[in-house]
Amino acid sequence: MKLLIATPSPYARKARVALHEKGIAFVEEITVPWNKGTRAPEFNPLGQIPALILGDGRSIYDSGVIVEYVDTLADAPRLIPSEPGERVAVRQIEALADGICDAIVLIVIEGRRRPELQSRDWVARQRAKVDAGMAELARFLSAGRYFVGDRFTLADIAAGATLAFAALRFPESDWADRYPNLARFSERMEARPSFQKSRPSPQVVEEIG
Repeated sequence: MKLLIATPSPYARKARVALHEKGIAFVEEITVPWNKGTRAPEFNPLGQIPALILGDGRSIYDSGVIVEYVDTLADAPRLIPSEPGERVAVRQIEALADGICDAIVLIVIEGRRRPELQSRDWVARQRAKVDAGMAELARFLSAGRYFVGDRFTLADIAAGATLAFAALRFPESDWADRYPNLARFSERMEARPSFQKSRPSPQVVEEIG
């Protein structure tokens, strides 16, 4: 299998961590979906990453769908619980984490536009989403080691990827100071081998008009 990724992407990192956690062999192909010449549209009509390319040429896209598929390929560890209540909780935290990342991406994109085209109100709205999302993540985690139950799940993958992405792309956020439980959680996640193998790094993005 091949996974099409962007190195800073928290969505791609979710898929990368899941594959590593399940012990499934794969190769990575790096692209920048914003740049001309990206291969992303070849595997996802929306031009987004990640995309998992199977041996028969089929592609699976959207990070949540990829993890859902990967979770069926090996019994352990189970990343998405089968119990309905826990499953919904995991998916809700994943949606919250993805929403925080969506807002950060929009802030970054707006900041790359020419100054006269940038909207302060738009940026303020996205910042408010990040702040509210981080507060909710901290509330969900509370004093626990994991977000759902007493074991590692997709909720932890999504939250861990989001916190690292925020540190990389939105360093002005003070979430680590405001929510020590999230800071400790992030440190634990980054110590896992699957996270160490998939640490985000910047890429050069073509100028946005």
